[in-house]
Amino acid sequence: MTPTPLLSLRGLHVSYSPRSGPVHAVRGVDLDIAPGEIVALVGESGSGKSTTAHAVTGLLPPGGRIDAGQILFSGQDLATLSEKKLRAVRGTRIGLVPQDPAVSLNPVQRIGTQVAEVLRIHRLATRRAARERTLELLARAGLPDPHTQADRYPHELSGGMRQRALIAVALAGEPRLIIADEPTSALDVTVQKGILDHLQTLARTSGTAVLLVTHDLGVAADRAARIAVMSEGVIVECAPAARLFDAPNAPYTRHLLHSAPRLDAPPIAPPPARDRPPILEAEHLTKDFPLPRSAGGERTLRAVDDVGITVHRGETVALVGESGSGKSTTARLILRLTPPTAGRILLDGEDLTDARGARLRTLRRRVQFVYQNPYGSLDPRLTVGDIVGEPLRAFRVGDRAGRAARVAGLLDRVALPASALRRRPAELSGGQRQRVAIARALALSPDLVVCDEPVSALDVSVQAQILRLLAQLQADTGVAYLFVSHDLAVVRQIAHHVVVMRAGRVVESAPADDLFRAPAHPYTRGLLAAVPGRERAG
Repeated sequence: MTPTPLLSLRGLHVSYSPRSGPVHAVRGVDLDIAPGEIVALVGESGSGKSTTAHAVTGLLPPGGRIDAGQILFSGQDLATLSEKKLRAVRGTRIGLVPQDPAVSLNPVQRIGTQVAEVLRIHRLATRRAARERTLELLARAGLPDPHTQADRYPHELSGGMRQRALIAVALAGEPRLIIADEPTSALDVTVQKGILDHLQTLARTSGTAVLLVTHDLGVAADRAARIAVMSEGVIVECAPAARLFDAPNAPYTRHLLHSAPRLDAPPIAPPPARDRPPILEAEHLTKDFPLPRSAGGERTLRAVDDVGITVHRGETVALVGESGSGKSTTARLILRLTPPTAGRILLDGEDLTDARGARLRTLRRRVQFVYQNPYGSLDPRLTVGDIVGEPLRAFRVGDRAGRAARVAGLLDRVALPASALRRRPAELSGGQRQRVAIARALALSPDLVVCDEPVSALDVSVQAQILRLLAQLQADTGVAYLFVSHDLAVVRQIAHHVVVMRAGRVVESAPADDLFRAPAHPYTRGLLAAVPGRERAG
C-alpha cells in the first residue's frame, strides 16, 4: 500500500520577470514525498531544482512567482497562503537547510542565539528554556561540545560545524519536512558523510521527510529512496534510486550518469612520462603563520610542515586533502604568492625560493594559475579577448597583430567560438568562463599550470568537458599540472600521481593507480571510504 504523501506538487509552474522578459523556470512539476522518505531532486544549474524547493518554502527571490499548480502539504495548499501564514509553517512544520552557511548565518550573532531565535519567534520555549533546548538541538545536530559552540560566532567554526548549526536551526521546530538545498556541496567528503548520516538517521527514527536538492549523483545514490531528475524546468525522470542508476530511461539522465566522475571509471589523462626531468621540485616546504596574542601558548600556526612535491614534464600531480590540510597554502608557496618559512622551490633545476625582480617575473611567466571560481578570477569590465591577451601584453610578447592571432588561436584550442572575443564574463556560462581562465593560463606557453579546485564549481557535464580539455591540452603541449582538489573521483580521472595531505604534512604519495587500488595510509583509506556513490560504483 502506497503511503499518503506528506508533500505533493501538482502541475507547479514558476517564472521570473527580469527586464529581458519572463523566464519559465519550473514547468508543470509533479512530485510526492512520503513521511520518513528521502527524495533527491537532481539536475544541473538552471534546471529548476532550487526554484522548486524555494517555491515550497515560499522563499522565491524578488521577481519570482507561482503561475499555476498546487503545493499540497498535509493536504493544505501552500501556494494559496498569505506570507503571514507561510511564516507560521516555515520553521515549525517545514525546516530549511540552505547551501551556504557563511551567508545564511548572522556573522554578528552567536550560534546559540540564532538557534534560540527560532524557538522564541514561534513561541516554542521561554527565554530560559530556550537555552537548554538550544544545547539539545546542537548536540542532536552532531556538534561537539555544544556548550562551547553555542557561545561562538560563525567565523569561529569550521564549514562542517556551521552546516550542523544550520541543521540545528532547521530542527528547532521539529518539522515534518526538511528541505536541504545542496547542504554539503562545499564540504569535504568526511564532513559531508557525517551530515548526510545525520539527516538519514533523522528520517529513519523520527519520520521526518527530506527533500534533498543536489547536483551530486553520488550523494543521491547513497541517500535517497527515490530520485527525480530535472532539466529545463521539467522532471524528465523519477524512479527508485537503484532502478534509475541501473536502467535510466531519459536520455538526459543517461547523459548525467555518463558525465559524473567515478572511482571505477578509466582515467582520461594521457600516458605520463615519468622518466622526463622534473619541472618542479618543492623540498621541505614549511609555512608558519603568526597567531593573535589572544590565542595563548603557541605564537605561530604551522600550516605546511616539511612538504616535498615533484612534478615531471607532461605529468599531472594531484594534491588532495580536507579543508585545513595545507594543500592550497602549498600551492600558493609554489606560485610564490606567499614566501615559505623554510624549504626551497626549484623550477627546471633553478632555485627560485628567494627570487626577486626579473627572476621572479620569469617564474610568473613559466608557472600559471587557474582559480576555483571562474567568475571571481576574471575582470568583469574586460572582454574575453582582453582577458586572454592580458598576459601577452604584460610580458610584451609579439606585436598587436601577433597577439590578436594568438588569442584567437587560444580560444579555438579551448573550444570557444570566435564570437566570445567581444563578450564579457557575465555573458558566459560557468564552463565557458573556466575555458577563458584556462586559455589565459596557456597564453604564455607555461611549463606548469597550478589548478586550484578548477572544476568544483561546475556541473557534472561541464566538469567532464573541462577535464577532457585539460587532458587533451596536456597531450598536445606537454604542459604539467599541479591539480589541487578534495574530490577524489575527479582526481582519479586526471592524475598520474597523488599526494595526500593532512594537518600540513604529506601522509601518502604514490602513483594514482597504486593509491586508488591499495591506499597505504589509514587517512587515505578514510577519504576513499567517504566518497559518495562508492558502494554503487563498486
